[in-house]
Amino acid sequence: MIRRSLFFMAPRKVEVREEPLAPPGPGQVLVQTLISLISPGTEMLIFRGQAPGDLAVDETIPALAGRFGFPLKYGYAVIGRAVVLGEGVPAEWQDRLVFAFNPHESHFVADLEELLLPPPSLAPEAAVFFPLMETATTLVMDGQPQLGEQVAVFGQGVVGLLLTGLLARLPLASLVTLDLHSSRRFLSKKWGAHLSLDPTASGAQELLLDNLSGSGPYRGADLCYEVSGDPLALDQAIAATGFNGRVVIGSWYGLKKAALNLGGRFHRSRMRLISSQVSTLNPELSGRWSKFRRYRLAWQMLEEMDPTSLITQRFPLAQAAEAYKLIDQNPAEALQVILTY
Repeated sequence: MIRRSLFFMAPRKVEVREEPLAPPGPGQVLVQTLISLISPGTEMLIFRGQAPGDLAVDETIPALAGRFGFPLKYGYAVIGRAVVLGEGVPAEWQDRLVFAFNPHESHFVADLEELLLPPPSLAPEAAVFFPLMETATTLVMDGQPQLGEQVAVFGQGVVGLLLTGLLARLPLASLVTLDLHSSRRFLSKKWGAHLSLDPTASGAQELLLDNLSGSGPYRGADLCYEVSGDPLALDQAIAATGFNGRVVIGSWYGLKKAALNLGGRFHRSRMRLISSQVSTLNPELSGRWSKFRRYRLAWQMLEEMDPTSLITQRFPLAQAAEAYKLIDQNPAEALQVILTY
């Protein structure tokens, strides 16, 4: 059969191409895509030519083999339906709704172990957020927020908002978020932030410290998250973190460089910079946690929090170039864009 696939061809250039697809083999299914989610973080790095071309895309996901050089098929959030079963696949898989870490394409063949089954209660437009909720869950696990801590989150894109929603469920002393766009700051408070600030506003850093500390004696954040994708925000997060605090870096900067001021109070503050990435589990937790257990938790949080209101635009696959242009040029308008098939 012939499928349609999205290719990143060069900086700021995507194309939808037709290509042949073989039928499923033993233990495989053919999936017809219903919707896919555009990652406004990683995919924008690729779209802008800011991903290192010699880096492996994801060594843990078969559908994302290869490196970040052009041309590249990429994407990692697809909801589809199993329409053709290969030899040996149980009949109950027929027409099942499935999730896959797969690029944007109209059809694909996958082994059963590469597919996840969303809870029956989740609509496709909620289930497609699964990898972003798994990322937000991982950020919480890596930061290990404690009872009564003062927490700041830099960046209120979709991952930042999901993270804020998770953190708001905890008994924190303060939860302050920061984002450039007023629409996202408004949403941040709806998702549980006590206050949301513009990081570029005059006096923002002092206001952040004041609202983190409240009437308490401890100055600065116990825990900061940097999920804005902007390397400048990392320096702000370090400046906002108190003695022996933690800064969890969830952003991937690609080829962008982070210039940090580590010559001042950082040296004496004994703070920790923590890398967080969803492809692996924190080794400290691996005795009791597995990816499967984290999957279950992410599905549960999607059921409880329902992120579908974060979808701002829907584009048919044929108009994918317009979708990426919108995200690139008008991020204040395009919070979460999905492709339809």
